[in-house]
Amino acid sequence: MSTPITPYGANLLKEELHRLKTKERPWVINAIAEARAQGDLSENADYDAAKEKQSFIEGRIADLEGKLGTSQIIDPTTLEAEGRVVFASTVDLEDLENGEKVTYQIVGIDEADLKEKKVSITSPIARAMIGKYAGDIVAVEAPAGLREYEILQVRYI
Repeated sequence: MSTPITPYGANLLKEELHRLKTKERPWVINAIAEARAQGDLSENADYDAAKEKQSFIEGRIADLEGKLGTSQIIDPTTLEAEGRVVFASTVDLEDLENGEKVTYQIVGIDEADLKEKKVSITSPIARAMIGKYAGDIVAVEAPAGLREYEILQVRYI
C-alpha cells in the first residue's frame, strides 16, 4: 500500500535520512568505541547512553526507509483534478460564522504542520474537503463544535 506525499515532504524525509546515515550514525559509533575504551561496561553510563542513541537512530533510519519505500510522490503542479480538492491541493476557505479566511494545503501525515498551514489528509477538515469544488460548503466537526466553511478557491501549486 502506497502512502501519498508531496515532493517537499519526500525531500524532508530524504534529508533526515541522509543526516542520520552520514552524521548521526558515525558519531554514535565513535561514542560507543570511546565508551568501550574506558573499560568496565557494566557501570558505564556513557556506553549505555550511546547504545540507546544508536538504537533510536537505527530505528528511525528503518522507519524513514520504509516510509520512502512505500510513498507515492504526488506533485500538485502536475495534477489534473479539474478544480476538485484532492491530495496536495491548496485550498482557500472562508469560515461562514466569522468571515475569517484561511488557506490550507492537504499533505501526508509526516508533513502536516498547522503553523505552515499544511493539514494531514487524515484530518477532519481535509476529509471534509476532498472531492469538493470552489463554491461548495463543507461542514467540519471541530472540538468547539460544527464549523462550516465555503471553499473559495482550489489551487495546485
